Amino acid sequence: MRRRQSSRAEFDPAHPVPDACLDRILEAARWAPTAHNMQNFEIVVIDDRAILEKIAAIRSRPSAVFLHENYLQLSFSDEELRQRGTGLLATMFPPSWRVPGASPDETVDGEHAFLGTSLRHCPTLALVLYDRRKRAPASEGDVLGVMSLGCVMQNMWLMAEALGLSLQILSTLGTPEVEEQVRRILAIPDHMAVGFACRLGHPVGPARYARVRRALDRFVHRNRY
Repeated sequence: MRRRQSSRAEFDPAHPVPDACLDRILEAARWAPTAHNMQNFEIVVIDDRAILEKIAAIRSRPSAVFLHENYLQLSFSDEELRQRGTGLLATMFPPSWRVPGASPDETVDGEHAFLGTSLRHCPTLALVLYDRRKRAPASEGDVLGVMSLGCVMQNMWLMAEALGLSLQILSTLGTPEVEEQVRRILAIPDHMAVGFACRLGHPVGPARYARVRRALDRFVHRNRY
């Protein structure tokens, strides 16, 4: 758990994910706890280079809401990050994303206009789909069903880390404009939604970043808030 980290480095295309490792990651997903044992997910594994290239060519851009809320989470020095104990270093994002009030139109030029920035050389992509026909009883907005997908994500991530593989969650594939194109490429039925995607592989170059967490006395309350 303490080693687990989101890997934003490029992955080595000559170092594929072994089938045995992939099976163990999928087995971990199979045993994830889900509300009422609904098992409200399906997983599409993509390792065909031609299909990955089609997905990588999808044009994408962050929303204005994402840019604004992402900026509020950024720290601009290691010291600031350590003091806050939450968020990420600004240097992990493109320069245009680090400017307050940036508009989406200012962020789509160049390599960050396409999913290829994340999927370049990626040997394996796993797409976790959410079955909208299944809903946890009396769960407003199916919040318990969505939490179940988080349990699936955690199981997959921890197993990947235990196997020496790097993983990065790609939430972009679940945005409406991108999801519709992914749906066509992969023939995803209408009742399934993209919950999240994760790319798997072995990074080229440094894959580790500064990690911070709040101290226990900053978030733990005993007997009363």
